[in-house]
Amino acid sequence: MSHRTALTPEATWAARWAGALLCLVVAAIHVVDQGGITTTRDPYYVGVAYHVLEIAAVVAAVLLLIGLVRPGWLLAAGVAVGPLLGYILSRGPGLPDYSDDIGNWTEPLGLVSLAVEGALLLLSVPLFVQSLRRRSY
Repeated sequence: MSHRTALTPEATWAARWAGALLCLVVAAIHVVDQGGITTTRDPYYVGVAYHVLEIAAVVAAVLLLIGLVRPGWLLAAGVAVGPLLGYILSRGPGLPDYSDDIGNWTEPLGLVSLAVEGALLLLSVPLFVQSLRRRSY
């Protein structure tokens, strides 16, 4: 098998659909948090990071659904890790020119985001590793 699935058992389909859905929820949460699709948060680099994350999440979902599992799970893991790091950095030491969220660890939307990203990370990493272990025929 290559990065594309040949025969897809039901369990694989379920995991891929769950991963795609979690990616889309991550994107939706960040669209809501930034105030809409056409809005860009300040500072500018944070707003750009939001847009990149949202696009990456949609691309990961599409890759998973069309069967490109290896790049799909890898991108899904990135979609999970990126905002987790951003959450920790923005609430902990803060980011350059962005200190609004320092200490704001219990923001409800942020906690929902952490739960979704954590679930996506727990799903995507083992399935990505599994895709690496499959032999090409």
